[in-house]
Amino acid sequence: MNNPHDLLENVLLDIESNVKTNITADMLAKKHYISSTHLQRLFKFAFEQTLGSYIKQRKLAASLDCLLTTDMNILNVAIEFGFEYEQTYIRAFKRIFGATPGEVRKTEKIVDVLPPLHLYDARKITEGILMKPVMVMVPTFYVIGKRHKVRRYDSLSKSPLLAKQFWQHERKLIENTLHPELYIGLTRIPKHETGYTFYLPSVQVHDLRNIPDGMEGDTIEASLSVRYRYIGKHHYYDLNARVAKSIYEAIKALETDKEFKYSLYRNDMYFERIDTSAYDGKYCQMEWFSPVCEKQAVATSPFRWSDNTACSIDDEKC
Repeated sequence: MNNPHDLLENVLLDIESNVKTNITADMLAKKHYISSTHLQRLFKFAFEQTLGSYIKQRKLAASLDCLLTTDMNILNVAIEFGFEYEQTYIRAFKRIFGATPGEVRKTEKIVDVLPPLHLYDARKITEGILMKPVMVMVPTFYVIGKRHKVRRYDSLSKSPLLAKQFWQHERKLIENTLHPELYIGLTRIPKHETGYTFYLPSVQVHDLRNIPDGMEGDTIEASLSVRYRYIGKHHYYDLNARVAKSIYEAIKALETDKEFKYSLYRNDMYFERIDTSAYDGKYCQMEWFSPVCEKQAVATSPFRWSDNTACSIDDEKC
């Protein structure tokens, strides 16, 4: 089974190599021994666009050179790039570029072109791939779960075990779940207990009524956040200290990047979200969120590291 980095990179290369054929998601899936449904799901999760629309956009972009540097008629250009009918090509072309092929050819209109996507080795981490971060607005939502006080020293190894136990056994006690297939792992960093974090394996709920005995509810307030997307070559139960450390090291690199203008952990918390229904027997998907604020003129990284600890945060908060 390919590392997800290699799978997606090979799919991107196949699209470029076959831009003049009738390449489809089904054909790509068959070549790479993965179901079409799951390939399309992985592609959308990784690149935030559908595989079908990306293939069509790359075909249209490639057709521009033929359209503008030859006198080939539009029907033949359409056929050259795998469109069965001229009108299908014209409609798709206008939807993407805002003008018909004939109008672009006649007026010499400058159009925006979608460049080919690429993956870089820097994104390849232990057993998976971490996509570049994006800024998102997380709305307020509620969770219920079983909170644990975890030593920072143990957090990378212990949190996945607590998550697995909760998902296999304890979540069944929670009745008012909003998205039963979604796991939320919430970490809160206490201000005055620097040696510990509080980890809440949980599920999202409609409200905080009817909390089962031995469990707690929590509110994740609306916030501007950074979101990472991870795809792993394993079952989501197999997220472990080694994988977690490689993810946090990649996130640490973002925090220390001078071009990144935000500081993580604005509310001294972060959470991961796993859609368990997305697991296809080969690859799991996980999202990691942290509230952010703009970095101050003089700021230190919120991460303090040793060989065996997870990230922590300085006492001065933004």
